[in-house]
Amino acid sequence: MRIFSSGLVALLLTAGLGAQQAPAPGPGPGRGREELNRMVDAYIVSNMQERLALTDEQFVRVLPALKKLQSDRREFVQRRRGLLMEMRGLFESGRATEPRIEDLLRDLKKLEADEPMLLRHDRDALDAALSPVQQAKLRILESEVEGRLRQLAGQVRGQGAAGRRGTPAQPVVEPQQ
Repeated sequence: MRIFSSGLVALLLTAGLGAQQAPAPGPGPGRGREELNRMVDAYIVSNMQERLALTDEQFVRVLPALKKLQSDRREFVQRRRGLLMEMRGLFESGRATEPRIEDLLRDLKKLEADEPMLLRHDRDALDAALSPVQQAKLRILESEVEGRLRQLAGQVRGQGAAGRRGTPAQPVVEPQQ
């Protein structure tokens, strides 16, 4: 069952990463990214109870804290990306003024200063419901998911580059466990 779910998640993540590069049709930009985020969250939640050996009571307490942590992480990434994109757009258009760039930099620096504190607070709330062993197992699970996402993103980028060069894209190969 574990091999099947790992393969399914890899397939879904690959599809989600592909959708991230070319947003799916429908209302609003970033729909592919939102879908990918939901799939990643579902994967973590589906593996969390078993891998951390959570009781049902712990699971009920941990779930909202985990969702808040994930949501806040993504919000910071989105806000940072927005500020950087605005700066880039101003420079590229030739409309960058020193006062506007100073405002954007001030906002970016405030965001970068606030992020660690809020995420630490979110992490502490999550850790409060877990034993030290469970905390360690959660961090390992998150690290594995992050690594897998980076690997899949690299494969998707490689496939896109291969397609642009006129060579056939290589299939995504699931590593053996």
